[in-house]
Amino acid sequence: MRLDKYLANANLGSRKEVNKLIKKGDISVNGDIVKSPKTDVGYDDKIYYIDVPIVLEEFIYFMVNKPDGVISSTEEGPTETVIDLIAHPQQGELFPVGRLDKDTVGLLFITNDGKLAHQLLSPKNEYYKTYHVTLRDEVSPEDIIRLETGIELKDFTTKPAKAELLSPNEVSLSITEGKFHQVKRMFLAIGNEVIRLKRTGFASLILDETLAEGEYRRLTEEEIKNLNN
Repeated sequence: MRLDKYLANANLGSRKEVNKLIKKGDISVNGDIVKSPKTDVGYDDKIYYIDVPIVLEEFIYFMVNKPDGVISSTEEGPTETVIDLIAHPQQGELFPVGRLDKDTVGLLFITNDGKLAHQLLSPKNEYYKTYHVTLRDEVSPEDIIRLETGIELKDFTTKPAKAELLSPNEVSLSITEGKFHQVKRMFLAIGNEVIRLKRTGFASLILDETLAEGEYRRLTEEEIKNLNN
């Protein structure tokens, strides 16, 4: 990473401001004064602004309770994104692992760890994503069997899911795929309509119900360990 980007990510100032500090000789890397903003630095380098250490995190892990109306994107635009919810100097490095529809709420995993993200999203690993689904109509035992057997959609047949009836019109559904609008399409295929969709689990992560929609927290060491297993 360029030195000026590193310093800007650490909230030392804008690119223009940190460039002035570098050229002034206020920045040292591993004990040496560095005056080129293009100097390549990493997380293991010892970087100081005069006598103050400047430290970035190599890997960042957040759990977000995504609210309705926020999109799962990293691109700036007129609509608020899940990244906008997070106040962190390295916000620009973060991305959501997988996506939720704009009107779907619940668990999103946000990180800058590309290797872990690839592991969690790889189809061959078949990590479960669990949703609390509220339906327009009551769900029958036959519907549960169809969900657990696999639903034939226009472009593919879903893999067998785990389905549990929570109330006459509420289901806990766990699937390993993550196709576009998949949960909504599955219930449409059996003649029902999703009224509200909330993701409660992803791989080993369980949504922290103490988080209000729009809130986030760092993952615990145990949660990070379990994700990497």
